[in-house]
Amino acid sequence: MMRDFLEQLTRRQFFGANGIRLGGAALSLLAGRSVFAAAPEIAKVQPRVQPPLPGLPHFAPKAKAIIYLHMNGGPAQMDLWDYKPQLQKHYDEELPDSIRNNQRITTMTSGQARFPVAPSLFKFAQHGQCGTWVSELLPHTAKHVDDLAVIKTVHTNAINHDPACTFVMTGREVPGFASLGSWVSYGLGAESNNLPAFVVLTPTWKSKSMAQALFTRMWSSGFLPTRHTGVALRSVGDPVLYIQNPTGVDARHRRAMLDTLSQLNQQTFEQFGDPEIQTRIQQYEMAFRMQSSVPELTDLSQESQATLDMYGSEVTQPGTFAASALLARRLVERGVRMVQVLHRGWDQHGNLPSDLRLQCEDTDQPIGALLTDLKQKGLFDSTLVVWGGEFGRTVYSQGTLTKTNYGRDHHPRNFCMWLAGGGIKGGQVYGETDDFSYNIVDKPTHVNDLNATILHCLGIDHERLSYKFQGLDARLTGVELQRPIKELLA
Repeated sequence: MMRDFLEQLTRRQFFGANGIRLGGAALSLLAGRSVFAAAPEIAKVQPRVQPPLPGLPHFAPKAKAIIYLHMNGGPAQMDLWDYKPQLQKHYDEELPDSIRNNQRITTMTSGQARFPVAPSLFKFAQHGQCGTWVSELLPHTAKHVDDLAVIKTVHTNAINHDPACTFVMTGREVPGFASLGSWVSYGLGAESNNLPAFVVLTPTWKSKSMAQALFTRMWSSGFLPTRHTGVALRSVGDPVLYIQNPTGVDARHRRAMLDTLSQLNQQTFEQFGDPEIQTRIQQYEMAFRMQSSVPELTDLSQESQATLDMYGSEVTQPGTFAASALLARRLVERGVRMVQVLHRGWDQHGNLPSDLRLQCEDTDQPIGALLTDLKQKGLFDSTLVVWGGEFGRTVYSQGTLTKTNYGRDHHPRNFCMWLAGGGIKGGQVYGETDDFSYNIVDKPTHVNDLNATILHCLGIDHERLSYKFQGLDARLTGVELQRPIKELLA
């Protein structure tokens, strides 16, 4: 906080003399009363409300925005992306001790008398010019494999959901650290003055399996200034609480109230110099702007029928994954830096064949449509799309194994993720696992290697984006040696 405090001190006169007037000018634009109507050349150079840090990006970026599709619960890699046809001959056999190799397993299966091998029930086929193997559950995503870099060897330190999700999003297993989206907001700022830099969507799901809770630490700013925390849009009702003014309060009255409140907050800041007071001022202003920008954002009547049909029949139902995928495109189109879509229900300890099918029915068509839509809008090359979970699943069955049903436990040793779009060389599969999809045999990819790669696509050297915290230059990728995966980069 000391660095923020000193920076704010050097700008104190600017905020005192001009901050409120600039905020009023920007907000009057949204109300349709452009103060620049007589001088359009001035309107073109409006200052950015949240500019990047000095010196960022470190080099020319390929991507300007991220859409991060997080399948919360841990998708089964051998049922979706890691094709292992030889498992059929090992059906119901005991997983060899040499493969398991004394791996730490959860209490949910540690008491099982047997660890029977459960081959995938689903058929795989090769797709695209690259010939990537994809499960029959993902026919729409499969059409885009020539644009995807599928990583089969992501691994994590965590074996349970909460620390694993915290780890993949913040680079640490423990709470209190800044999330990926918050780091992006902190380093690169916001392109839009009317929407947050970092937006979170939490759609509904069809799977009947128990869904893990979502914790706000997955989009928290941690030790970074709180203005970089992700803004979660609600899936039911108004996307943002109190987006509508109460009866008897119009935009003019709201503007006057906020101006007065800003003056009071500014006086408090002048007295105490707490940078969080500036955050409070900025967030009140952003909330006012969102009263105009969010209703326009969520009005899908502006989309063509062909676009709506591409995303599927549920796209007009608020809160569905299809609606969230289309909103993700609309958000990056309007300058949002990072959109995080967290889809729950992928924790299939039992009844995996039926529940996994439902999850893919939720997500596959919208994801295929999103990739197509980004291309049609000219956004694909400047948007990095990330798909994955927090860990994988075991090849052995949890509970009773039959020819038509099985479950799978948590498996942190290897799981699949894919990247596409800005800065990524598509049409490739990176890394390899053993015949049981249980151990990595080539090109391991640590979670923080992946985070370093994501930052690289945005023009950020992960070792140079840091923040003083508890005596350390804290980074998203931690203190251990990590590297962007050069082979994935275009």
